[in-house]
Amino acid sequence: MDKAAPTNPRLAALRLVQAALARRGGLDDALSTPAILGMTVQDRAFARAVAMAALRHLGPIDRVLDSRLRKDPPEPVRDLLRIGLAQAFWLDTPDFAAVDTTVALAPQPLRGLVNAVMRGALRDGPPPDDPRNLAPPWLLARWTAAYGEADALAIARQIAVEPATDLTLRDGANDGLAAQLEAEVTPGGSLRVRRRGDVAEWPGYAEGQWWVQDAAAAVSARLLAVQLGETAVDLCAAPGGKTLQLAAAGARVTALDKSSGRLRRVKAGLERTGLTAETLVADAAEWGDTRQFDAVLLDAPCSSSGTFRRHPDALWNARPGDIAALAALQTRLLDSAAPRVRPGGRLVYSVCSLEPEEGEAQIRGFLAAHSDFTLDPAAPGEAGAPPASLTPDGWLRILPHHLEGGIDGFFVARMRRDL
Repeated sequence: MDKAAPTNPRLAALRLVQAALARRGGLDDALSTPAILGMTVQDRAFARAVAMAALRHLGPIDRVLDSRLRKDPPEPVRDLLRIGLAQAFWLDTPDFAAVDTTVALAPQPLRGLVNAVMRGALRDGPPPDDPRNLAPPWLLARWTAAYGEADALAIARQIAVEPATDLTLRDGANDGLAAQLEAEVTPGGSLRVRRRGDVAEWPGYAEGQWWVQDAAAAVSARLLAVQLGETAVDLCAAPGGKTLQLAAAGARVTALDKSSGRLRRVKAGLERTGLTAETLVADAAEWGDTRQFDAVLLDAPCSSSGTFRRHPDALWNARPGDIAALAALQTRLLDSAAPRVRPGGRLVYSVCSLEPEEGEAQIRGFLAAHSDFTLDPAAPGEAGAPPASLTPDGWLRILPHHLEGGIDGFFVARMRRDL
């Protein structure tokens, strides 16, 4: 299996799985390489579907492989077996095709092993549909401790579910777009679209009428409830959905991101939708600007464990030590955000994480350290948040099963600075 540019879609799927498991963000980077982009639309879609099926079912697949392998083969061979079984078990590829195409990609000395493992696994049939096997055990244990066994298993079940695409509308009303896209409207007004293919070809894209944004990700900007003419700052703006929401609501927006490359995505979104915002490359934790704003949004860097519906590799790339390091960064960012809120203004903090250290613990610590801030509780159903996500404390803990069809896991809290 050399490193030549893949023309075979199954080889491309193998490269995508390898990139996804090598490092955080590796899958997105790999999908943007010339080798993948140079494939036909059909082959690229197939390669992505195979890779995503393997990543969504990685736990059950590895249990099958561990039961059949007396010792670990080279990691590329394990990855090859992963995509072979994913095709047969979850993509309706005929058994003979799954075996033959997998064996054909294996190194010559290991083709007998790959053939035997594939045939034996397919003879046994798909692994049991057990949510306990879908998540890394250490994460499932954390979710059980935080939310109880029933909710932890409900979260894990969502790992295997292919999500729809959620769209946020620039002008609020969908003006017939829901019918054109055969979409359902979520409680917050997002459109949930189940069609596949290039979103740039969908109705309304070229006109800048919407952008892709999970229904949960749209909640934090809505909770900030900016009014026409208010000043607002989005401190960690990329990829830009929340900046677009604030600008569409009529705020005068400043958007920061420490990555110039990621900030280009924000600018591209503004240009396509015809919205405006000041964009700055800056580290929000060290930004020297002394301006104060009516509304401050901090959607902080986090473990991203709540985004596994579209990024299942996030679960397998996470390590226990990451959470503590990210929590320390989040505390720094919150401390930096506090003086940027004018007296009487609002601060919304959010993370796409299921880990309490990155959510609830951050806000408890922030309020203890900043006596001039008080929690501003969310109302039931406010900002389109699922009713089950509103906690007795008044913040939102959105779990992936809280909305029919799934939703990203998020923590969101709104605070006000005293006058």
